[in-house]
Amino acid sequence: MKNYITTPIYYVNGEAHIGHAYTTFIADTLARYSRLQGNETYLLTGTDEHGQKIEESAQKQNKPTQQFADEISATFRNLWDEFNISYDQFIRTTDETHKKGVQAAFLKMFENGDIYKDFYEGNYCVSCETFFPESQLMDGGCCPDCGRATSIVKEESYFFRLSKYERPLLEYYEAHPEFILPKSRRNEVISFVRGGLNDLSVTRTSFSWGVHLPESLNEPKHVMYVWLDALMNYVTALGYGSDETKMNFWPANVQLVGKDILRFHAIYWPAFLMSLGLPLPKHIAAHGWWTRDGEKMSKSKGNVVDPREVSSHYGVENFRYFMMREVPFGQDGDFSQRALIDRMNSDLSNDLGNLLNRIIGMSEKYSDFRIDSCDVEKYHSKELNDANAIIDTLHPYLYELQLHRFLEELWKLFSIGNKAIEEHAPWVKIKEGRTDEALATVALVANLLAKASVMLHAVMPNTTSTIADALGFEITTESYTSLILNKTLLAPFNIKKIPPLFPRVEEPLMTEAPKAMVDEAPKAEPKPAMEDKKVSTVSEEGLITIDQFFQTSIKIGTVLDAEEVPKSSKLLKLKVDLGEESPRQIVAGIREYYSAESLINTQVCVVANLKPAKLMGLLSEGMILAAKDADGLCLVRPEKPRQSGSSVG
Repeated sequence: MKNYITTPIYYVNGEAHIGHAYTTFIADTLARYSRLQGNETYLLTGTDEHGQKIEESAQKQNKPTQQFADEISATFRNLWDEFNISYDQFIRTTDETHKKGVQAAFLKMFENGDIYKDFYEGNYCVSCETFFPESQLMDGGCCPDCGRATSIVKEESYFFRLSKYERPLLEYYEAHPEFILPKSRRNEVISFVRGGLNDLSVTRTSFSWGVHLPESLNEPKHVMYVWLDALMNYVTALGYGSDETKMNFWPANVQLVGKDILRFHAIYWPAFLMSLGLPLPKHIAAHGWWTRDGEKMSKSKGNVVDPREVSSHYGVENFRYFMMREVPFGQDGDFSQRALIDRMNSDLSNDLGNLLNRIIGMSEKYSDFRIDSCDVEKYHSKELNDANAIIDTLHPYLYELQLHRFLEELWKLFSIGNKAIEEHAPWVKIKEGRTDEALATVALVANLLAKASVMLHAVMPNTTSTIADALGFEITTESYTSLILNKTLLAPFNIKKIPPLFPRVEEPLMTEAPKAMVDEAPKAEPKPAMEDKKVSTVSEEGLITIDQFFQTSIKIGTVLDAEEVPKSSKLLKLKVDLGEESPRQIVAGIREYYSAESLINTQVCVVANLKPAKLMGLLSEGMILAAKDADGLCLVRPEKPRQSGSSVG
């Protein structure tokens, strides 16, 4: 099966922003998943470099237009290379093969009667490179798309008979309800077409930076309308009009666009294809816009998100995961560092990373790192069946562009793994001599991690490759077939001990946007009233208020696992359940008074909102309360067992 996936080609009037990254991340994810399935896949991205706006931008910078386009185009390509985007071709509309293909398409549409010459007079928006009828203009004659002022332009032009395709387009939308994704966007396109389509001006004579008409037409002053030029890239990249050896990839499976350019892709583009006798793509998928901290991004506000900066501080794959998990496709999303940090700490560190660390630790302790799946089905058939049932539902979510649901459902595998550890308590079974049961639970979790890593690979390719290597296999089409389709289990292997993949992040790593800085700045303490002078005197004596006391969060925790810290005579490393999604790791200096084994399944009091610290290189996410005097140290414990996470106050 051949699978062709495209991003829009990005306009070279500025460098890449978060919206460009979002589109490209999604396209790359779809392409990687398609290749994992064994499909012959072609991923196209590139830059749109013609039009009056580019010509004017180059003039403002006193640069030749081609040089200006070269420089901006290179910033996009370099960024996608840094982000490890697996594109098969990076097309530029200044490529000679593209120009040749566009000219061939123009000539074919002209010869079949769909292009004719006339004069055009109307309101033209330079920013959008579009003419608008007066009925569509905003107050003051402004552009309905971008809000900028339009100008009256009268010039000789060639027109495309868009009106001819009004009925065929409506019939196609009706017959192919999945053509426009998400389906909520479909109605707005249909409504626009039903309002009537006017023929489309497809050449300009007022500037020269564009694809010129075929020489056979003898019209040297005309250049093609930038949207006709740009949209044709999806087929010229496959050799249309020149070497057509890759045209067997057409039609595209998914063409990703921003919602602001949906009309061009869902109306003009299919009409052009119909005129050329080419099949239409299966899906035109339009995503929403991104804001920052609830505000529209703009250079003047200083709140534009630079994807390279986010990647350099938080990691490109963490960034990818956040963007695809955070917002349903088609809806607008909001970027904030707090939301990104929450996703990293909760989903990646607690759920995924902690689960991997737990089985590495248990396999080291119980089986010298050896993991064997021989008893997994015997003791854990229910967990396996539940996990496989979840995996079977995942595939449609990707191709319906419901990436957030894909990841939400996939994460249930980690919940199954964490729950199995808590319910089956391998450390208890080891003590009871039921070693085969304990090791079966460890192997179950290893298999859940392996299957989840295969399915997550398209979203986080480098991270999941590291996990797979630790689990003794490689993520390939063969392992996808074996672990996912055939539902087999891992062959016996020695698990590798690796550093934590997702260290917790407590504070924003980037400079906050101006609005966020104002919103999150600590508020000044109110000045005390005159009659409060006595309170001030009391605080000077070292007393605190009840509000100050409750700033410390003390919770009941259940010790799930404990082990000695090598090369330390004082430290124990504990896994403590505080009623959260995942246990916390706490390093406590109590080894001289308590053995590791004696603490398992006992309860302790934990300072839960203490800033994490490292002791002998180990992350400690809380502090165990204890009392010490001349007779030694004893832990502070509840009188009777209480639910993990219960507050102490």
